Amino acid sequence: MDSVTTTEKPRQSLAGLWNISFGFFGIQVGFALQNANMSRIFQSLGSSVDDLPALWIAAPLTGLLVQPIVGHLSDRTWLGRLGRRRPYFIAGALLAALSLLLMPLSNQLLMAAVLLWTLDASLNISMEPFRAFVGDMLRKDQHTAGYAVQTAFIGAGAVLGSIFPYVLEHLGVSNDALGNGIPDTVRFSFWFGGIALFAAVLWTVLSTREYSPEEMAGFGDAADHAGADQTIRKLANRSFGSSVLWIALGLCILFAVRNFGLEKEVYLLGGLLVAYGVATGVGIELARRGRSSNMLANIVGDFSGMPAIMKRLALVQFFSWSALFIMWIDTTPVVARNFYGSPDPASAGYQDAGNWVGVLFAVYNGVAAVAALALLPWLARSIGKSRTHMLCLLAGAAGYASFFIIHDPKMLVIAEVGIGIAWASILAMPYAILASSLPQRKLGIYMGLFNVFVVVPQLLVATVMGSIMKAFFPDQPIWTMLAAAIVMTAAALAMTRVRAD
Repeated sequence: MDSVTTTEKPRQSLAGLWNISFGFFGIQVGFALQNANMSRIFQSLGSSVDDLPALWIAAPLTGLLVQPIVGHLSDRTWLGRLGRRRPYFIAGALLAALSLLLMPLSNQLLMAAVLLWTLDASLNISMEPFRAFVGDMLRKDQHTAGYAVQTAFIGAGAVLGSIFPYVLEHLGVSNDALGNGIPDTVRFSFWFGGIALFAAVLWTVLSTREYSPEEMAGFGDAADHAGADQTIRKLANRSFGSSVLWIALGLCILFAVRNFGLEKEVYLLGGLLVAYGVATGVGIELARRGRSSNMLANIVGDFSGMPAIMKRLALVQFFSWSALFIMWIDTTPVVARNFYGSPDPASAGYQDAGNWVGVLFAVYNGVAAVAALALLPWLARSIGKSRTHMLCLLAGAAGYASFFIIHDPKMLVIAEVGIGIAWASILAMPYAILASSLPQRKLGIYMGLFNVFVVVPQLLVATVMGSIMKAFFPDQPIWTMLAAAIVMTAAALAMTRVRAD
């Protein structure tokens, strides 16, 4: 047999596509419960609306740290029958389910914040390999279909997670936050969600078989050690100038926070810049010493050597996820104050608003599930992947802007349609573009590094949005929706630089 002969991966049936991505249904149940209810939990435990961005910092920060590490490790993992990505599915699902079971028992703000950190880290441990898993298991001409099915499951899981409290209240479960506690509707939702998450991930683990390293070699997807060595050599040739610049910028921000009375959350931004500068400097030094197997050197080298299309998509992701994070943090206080006239977290009106936000989030996720299967493939065939993504992002910007012209909370469902179309595209199109453009041997690490451009904008929003709102729009969170509309429009404009059709 000719050693250079390669074969195509088998074409997956609809059942195969289902099994590959069904675990993401459970993961998104967890994310939806987190996104729709954590601001409500924090405020029910005594947090003010101005402190919400700081409390939410835990979620994106854990993703920033966890995903590149898990991506790097999963590219190099093979545990026999358990496979390459599936060990991380199981570990993350176990920890996430445990965090969901414990979260409703929180009786202090600190406990809830720590559990949010644990929950998000656990969800990221499972989620990052799922992105690469689709690329591992599918041939290139099925990548768009694979990520569309994954997005449909994300939407369906998010609908279930978002609507849990609303349904439970209508089944007679108490929605009152007595004694500054967590309502039973939220408590039971988290418990049911933990069970659903673990069961869905276990389905994918038991119903799929990953291709062995030998099979991947037969498909032409073997690890390229020469390519890895080239990455390290390029890193070794870099100077320490950029590292010093990042450290200096971070120190300037820390100095400004201390001496000019900026919000304490900005300390994190300065600290992250210093940490990044130190990490790149250490990575360069390790590369110069020939430490080609070192994880830090490899991650830094891969980050600095990203393909051009990944860099252009990174800017799109930066703006897109800035808008999404604004929405997740501020929709509950916006709806409670501006549509229900009940900004007090202890009031019944606030809790009713919290339930309605869960319904709104369910709507945009439901729209995303339908759009992923019915709209995106058709648009991509008609106008191409890049224009499809740009058009969908503009629909999301229109959804955010409509918060200013809608006055009936029930009519906010219209806004969520546009947001849902954008959400479907954000979850599918960039990954379909990347999976067909990136080397298979580094799919895990590149998908993990791509998450940096999901996380950094969230950290930026978490560190500066509170300061902006206090300075210019105190007690008027509705203006955050204008910010979301502007940055989502910027994402659509940035997409004009991406050519992937």
